[in-house]
Amino acid sequence: MRSHLDPGDRDFLEQMHRLGSGTVQEICAHLGVTATAVRQRLGRLQDRGLVARETVRAGRGRPHHAYQVTSAGRRELGENYTDLARILWNELNRIPDVAVRRRVLEGVRESLVRNYGAEVRGATLGERMRELCGALADRGYDVELVTHTGEGPETLSSESLPILRENNCPYLELASSDPSICELEQEVFRQILGTTVTLTQCCLSGSHCCEFEATVTTPGQGDIAVTSPRHPTHEVASLASATG
Repeated sequence: MRSHLDPGDRDFLEQMHRLGSGTVQEICAHLGVTATAVRQRLGRLQDRGLVARETVRAGRGRPHHAYQVTSAGRRELGENYTDLARILWNELNRIPDVAVRRRVLEGVRESLVRNYGAEVRGATLGERMRELCGALADRGYDVELVTHTGEGPETLSSESLPILRENNCPYLELASSDPSICELEQEVFRQILGTTVTLTQCCLSGSHCCEFEATVTTPGQGDIAVTSPRHPTHEVASLASATG
């Protein structure tokens, strides 16, 4: 996913990538902006690891600093997988053999669980929700934990559980053509958190966000299949019961 990069910073990063490498003065000349504006942009992008500065020594003159886009910056500029993701997902669901299709879907789900759940080790459900929120945020999700009143997690009591809120649907275009992707995400969160998870708000239903609520279950009930009151059950939604 794309990170939350200011549009102006993204455009600046694109222009720098085209330039290749340059000093502040060269970047100013290329973009037609002031040195102050360039330094501010460079500082923000350096803090995020998207631009690097190197010291260049040439001849007998004083060394100077040159700036260039890092590999992380190039990945940031190249992260546009929407078309590929949609094509792959559509082709996956066209696999005629149901057993093969189910195995592939299971592999996708397990990979997502490993990817997002690797650092989720909290002893309590509340801790695991915070860790999951952090893991998603680190990967560019616009996500937060809120209470039922919409306040931040710092207002929670020891008995309360936060709501995991995605302020933007990370799969909106894909989910618009196949809502079962919502079921897949819900199931992934269920496995990571080890408890029942319900999708209570969804962008596809006209909400401004997607919200997931976890429920504390008694031992032995953590494997209850997820349900979504807003979408019909699809192939992905049945994975929990189909695979045990």
